[in-house]
Amino acid sequence: MDIKQTIKRQTLEDIELQAQKIAGMMDRIRTAMLAPTATKTAPLLSAAQLAELCNVDKAKIAYRLTRGELPEGTMHGNRREWTMEEAQVWARDLRAQHLRPDGAAGITLTVANFKGGVAKTTSAVTLAQGLSMRGHKVLLLDLDPQGSATTLFGVLPDAEVDTEHTAMLLFAGDEDNLQYAIRKTYWPNIDLVCAAPLLYGAEFALPARQAKDPGFEFWRVLDRGLDLTREVYDVIVIDTPPSLSYVTINALMAADGVIMPLPPSALDFASSAQFWDLFSDLCNQLVRSRGKNKSFEFIDVLLSRVEASDTASSVVRQWVLEGYGDKVLPIEIPKTAVAATASAEFGTVYDLPRGSVGAKTFTRARDAYDRMCELVEQQIEAVWARQIAERQLLETGG
Repeated sequence: MDIKQTIKRQTLEDIELQAQKIAGMMDRIRTAMLAPTATKTAPLLSAAQLAELCNVDKAKIAYRLTRGELPEGTMHGNRREWTMEEAQVWARDLRAQHLRPDGAAGITLTVANFKGGVAKTTSAVTLAQGLSMRGHKVLLLDLDPQGSATTLFGVLPDAEVDTEHTAMLLFAGDEDNLQYAIRKTYWPNIDLVCAAPLLYGAEFALPARQAKDPGFEFWRVLDRGLDLTREVYDVIVIDTPPSLSYVTINALMAADGVIMPLPPSALDFASSAQFWDLFSDLCNQLVRSRGKNKSFEFIDVLLSRVEASDTASSVVRQWVLEGYGDKVLPIEIPKTAVAATASAEFGTVYDLPRGSVGAKTFTRARDAYDRMCELVEQQIEAVWARQIAERQLLETGG
């Protein structure tokens, strides 16, 4: 007997019940994943991991322990481990030359792409985690109404995020700066501005403000709203919606650097071309037509979700390299089981303790993200160096 797919008519009430059911499931799933406290904790670091993080030999760690100037960690049997907060103290001491110098401003990095499913949120969150591990104070600003980055920090957008926890009040004109929305997270030295579906309201609020006041520049709202925040944080990482929306335009206009995760697939490559074409047109309409300009310190294209065995992707990889040239970071983020495991646990590769997945697979993924963070940090340091040089030039009247 043939079995045919049947239909079942759904009313708005049915959809509402479905939404409530899924929301309840998410709450139970999170509680189970994060039991018994239903909150996340950052992983511990071993002596070898601490040495790797600080780019020193284990002998240097052992020597500094004898001096008693840095956190000693906690012994678990014959193994010494440090909390993330303790490890960051070591990083700030041993990596002092990489930290923000006096007189330099915090750097704003916007992670953007026209499409979803390109590892945009994962890239933003791992970048925030990786930079914080290296001793930087980081703010993660989630501007995607889906709130995926917010969820990765153990906060449920639908149940635990109100308007005052998001950038919505800034976009609506009820607040002048974003400091009202900043909250602490489970990860030391990363603070968060959450996102939730209510943030879709910004797509109506911003053009409405523009219509009322022709002199209003909707694309500058976030940039101005971050001015005070740049004095507090070394790096601000912005996760954007997968579209060139009013909010995404704000994030790009506020950015010192832009990072575009780009899987080596033909559709993703074509979409990236549309993204830059539309953004260029908008910049001409909004900025250059008013006699102004906008520059970025750097634009990075990050090859993400790369499958080494996929021959088709190797062809597109060449397109990416030819089209974007030196904007392409010299690292590829592999598509591995580690990412899937981490996502299932509401986290990233940095949340997973070593040994939770295959050692070889874990190392490959972790090393790729470490290298990504290192490359981005080098560019941040170069921007700071230029800021200091320009400031010194002004002070000497050069």
